[in-house]
Amino acid sequence: MPPKKGEEPKPLPLIGRFGTCLKIGIVGLPNVGKSTFFNVLTKSQASAENFPFCTIDPNESRVPVPDERFDYLCEYHKPASKVPAFLNVVDIAGLVKGAHAGQGLGNAFLSHISACDAIFHMTRAFEDEDIIHVEGSVDPVRDIEIIHEELRLKDEEFIMPIIDKLEKVAVRGSDKKLKPEYDIMCKIKNWVIDEKKHVRFCRDWNEKEIDVLNKHLFLTSKPMIYLVNLSEKDYIRKKNKWLAKIKEWVDKHDPGALVIPFSGGVELKFQDMSDEEKQKYLEENKTQSMLTKIIKSGYAALLLEYFFTAGPDEVRAWTIRKGTKAPQAAGKIHTDFEKGFIMAEVMKFEDFKEGGTESAVKAAGKYRQLGRNYIVEDGDIIFFKFNTPQQPKKK
Repeated sequence: MPPKKGEEPKPLPLIGRFGTCLKIGIVGLPNVGKSTFFNVLTKSQASAENFPFCTIDPNESRVPVPDERFDYLCEYHKPASKVPAFLNVVDIAGLVKGAHAGQGLGNAFLSHISACDAIFHMTRAFEDEDIIHVEGSVDPVRDIEIIHEELRLKDEEFIMPIIDKLEKVAVRGSDKKLKPEYDIMCKIKNWVIDEKKHVRFCRDWNEKEIDVLNKHLFLTSKPMIYLVNLSEKDYIRKKNKWLAKIKEWVDKHDPGALVIPFSGGVELKFQDMSDEEKQKYLEENKTQSMLTKIIKSGYAALLLEYFFTAGPDEVRAWTIRKGTKAPQAAGKIHTDFEKGFIMAEVMKFEDFKEGGTESAVKAAGKYRQLGRNYIVEDGDIIFFKFNTPQQPKKK
């Protein structure tokens, strides 16, 4: 059941790898525009001279996260070094029906998805006779269902051997310590195999169940953002016969998930335009690029955020997981900062922008000294105070 109007869906439980070097994969059927989108993402950032840009692999890239706050701090401090936050994006080749059983290059692609922590699920809602559709016709809802089912079937394959092994040890054997894990796996089996639902569709997993889910990192537990690739004409006029059907399907099956319509063709056009030409195009067509929204949404789907350190030497965004406390945030800069943590001197970006200087923020009483239980918030500007740990004396 989709949530009632005006009723917020329950927040998703924290399932997934715990860390900050997380990846988001672009997944979809062949010929839906995945590589075009990946190239747009990487090219649009490659020309930004200030950012260290790195293509780790032909199919993996680090994309700087656009942020007006970061730009403002760079403009204010004019630092020698500027380091934004990055989103690691992986271009995964097209899945086809039967991929879980090895159709196409199915197993390899599914293992690539396994290495990612969230999914940009791209679907095609544009007609083009020159670009064949692997299923013979354009039907994005059918395509979404194919991908969902392939991921679920692959999880089925993972789940059964785990249960068989636990059953031998915990039920028929004598290791009763594993019985709770066996019971949890049976609940997961019931949800994924019997009810044919994705792990993330259940919002009631408890902490012990999440520990088991995080041990196995099932494909259907990964958060998903739906990207609907439209033709230039449909994107500009904001109309397409499939959009309402896609939204209805997502609201029913994956409530709370983001659906972002965009046009790979339009974004690709912008690559060859100067800033003035791009601005003119946007104004004439009363439209906008969706790239920034997509990158920021991908970053948020990984439950990542960042705080800033800022000064004339460097302005830097430090990536942390949501809910990180001050000493652990300090540890992102250097482990000594965490070990010898004294306090975090924090000002909110909005207060700094409004005051214009650090002194003005202090004068307004908004420069705070916070202890080890402070949970760092997105966009905090922080200066850490710490004791240098004592070096062990040489004998």
